[in-house]
Formats: sequence, structure tokens, C-alpha cells
Amino acid sequence: MATETELVGAPPLPALDAERVVERRPRNRTATFRSFVVTFFAVVVLAAFLSPMLRTLSTAFKSTDQITNANSPLWPADPATFEWEGQTYDVYQVPMPDGTTRDLALVTKGRQESEFVDPANPDAGLITWEGSWRALTQSWTFAPKFGNFADVWEIIDYPRLLFNTIALAIIGTIGTLLSCVLVAYGFARFRFPGRNFLFLVLLSTIFLPAAGTLIPTYTIFVKLGWVGTWLPLLVPAFFANAYDVFLLRQYFMTLPRELDDAAKIDGAGPFRILTSVILPQSWAVIVAVAVFHLVYTWNLYFEPLLYLSAKPELQPIATGLAAFNSIYGSSPELVQAATLMTIILPMIIFFMAQKAFMRGIVITGVEK
Repeated sequence: MATETELVGAPPLPALDAERVVERRPRNRTATFRSFVVTFFAVVVLAAFLSPMLRTLSTAFKSTDQITNANSPLWPADPATFEWEGQTYDVYQVPMPDGTTRDLALVTKGRQESEFVDPANPDAGLITWEGSWRALTQSWTFAPKFGNFADVWEIIDYPRLLFNTIALAIIGTIGTLLSCVLVAYGFARFRFPGRNFLFLVLLSTIFLPAAGTLIPTYTIFVKLGWVGTWLPLLVPAFFANAYDVFLLRQYFMTLPRELDDAAKIDGAGPFRILTSVILPQSWAVIVAVAVFHLVYTWNLYFEPLLYLSAKPELQPIATGLAAFNSIYGSSPELVQAATLMTIILPMIIFFMAQKAFMRGIVITGVEK
């Protein structure tokens, strides 16, 4: 430790600026308040966005009786019952004279007074309660109905619909990646007359409504004899689309051209540059495009309905789910169970590829 003589000779410590301290506190409070407001607003928006999903999750595990009961809880449950002397009685929440509330099984119903038995102590005998039992709240026990999913699996032949959807998604995604990568590579790396104009024409097709090309496209597929097959859903994927080409092209343009020049010096051609230089550095955007197209194909409804209406054995999940809803609409628990089964796989794929997906989307937004 320093001695007193050493401390005397040491330079004085700088004094704290009182005004800065006073000014810093209001700023910190303002920043904290702003952070709280932003976080609270984000939580509210997230809750509103996820509320339909939570309702679907809850309904999928409920029974029909609970859904039709206006006094049932939000979570999956069954009315609480108690078996006493060979009989089953409903359990209600009964207010007691001491101000507490107890779960008692209703044995004898009456207008002015009723008799209950305590499930926790049935040997105590009957308990007389004065009041109308109809005003009591029924007790519920947590009881999810996992059998709803088994019923859906058998009713709509879910394995067949799942196979059709996965096959369409995989083949369509492969076709989209092959075609869009080649087109985007051409727009990003090759210089030719009219390149910008052709790219503008390609982008303008995004604004072309699908209803405008529906009848001509359907007429062509009818003359080709493709209606009733998967070809109208798969072949267009091998001819690129403007949205995915735009994403890939923007990403490719962020890669320095010096890498291409170095590969050319080593004798690499355009195709070798694409496979050995461009693609290994573009997995983020490739994953993003694959996820985009996979989700698009998974939710595809109108086109399968149009071209496969006479072939239910070839229809994907979205079309089969709509047909199931029209038949079993009076059983919302089955409809919601089928919906939940439909969205599980895309959600798993998205969360697995989330890091690369977000990186691909962010980088494609770089101005070039």
C-alpha cells in the first residue's frame, strides 16, 4: 500500500463533472423508456401474429364436446368427474361458507339445495349446499386428444398426400434452382447487347397477374395432353421465374469479378467458373431460394385443383386439406389437426435453414 508521503506527492484526481452526470441520467432513462416501448410493441405484434397458430394448436387437441361447450376452457380438457358408489358424477367448483372454493361432485340436484361429495374425502359422506347448482362452474381436467391426428391420418390418406407434396416440392425446387441459377449467372456475369432491357422485361413479369395467363396456359396444357398429370406443375419450374432470378442475380453481383479472372487465367470456362467459383460462395442465397420455392409448392392450391381435379390420387396436401374441410367442416378439431400436420414439416425446414436463409435475403438487398 502507498504511504501517506507518496499520496501527498501524487497528482490530484480529476473531479467529476456534476452537470454531465445530471444530463446523462435523463438520457439513460429516455433510452430505457424507448427500448421498453419498442419491445412492448414487438411483443404485442408477435402475440397478434401467433394467436391464430395458438388457436389452431389448442383446437387440434380438443374434443367435439368441448368445442361446442361455451363454458369450456381454452386449453384441451374434459369435464372433471368422480366415481362414487358405482356412479359417475360431474365435479363443480362450489363456494363454501368460509369463503373458499372446493371441487365437489354433484350427487343430488336441487333448486334450493343440492348434495355433494368431496372427491378428496368421500368417506365423509354427503355435503348439503344451499343454492342453485346451475349457477356453479364445472371443473375441467387437462386431457389432450392425440387421437385426432390418428383419425386424420386414416381419413384423408395422409401418407399419399404427403408423398405427392414432397415429390412436387423436391422436383420443382430442383428445376427452379437449375434454371434460375443459369439465367441469373448470365445476367450477372455476361455482357451482351440488351442485357439490362431483357432483365427489365423479366422483372416486369412479376407484375403480370396470373389470371391473365390462366386460360392460354390451360389451353396449351390441354392440347399437350398434360391435364391430369404433374407435368403442368413441374415443367414450368424448369424455365426460371423472375423473383428467384432477381435474388440470385443480386447475390452473384456482390461477388468480385477478380475471382472469375483468376479462374480464367487457370483455364476455367464459364461453366467451370459457375460450379467452382460462384456456387460455393452462394449457398446462402441458394438455400433462401430453395426454401421460398419449397414453401410455395407446399401451399400450392389453385393449380393442382385446376389440373388434378379428376385425379385425387395425385393431389397434394393443400388440395386434399380443402376437400377434407368441405366434408368434415363440422369437426373443427379434425380440420385443425390436419392443418397442424401440414405445417410441421415446412416449419422444421425453415428453422433448420434459418441462418443461411436470412443471410441470403440480407445480402441480396445490397445495391448493385
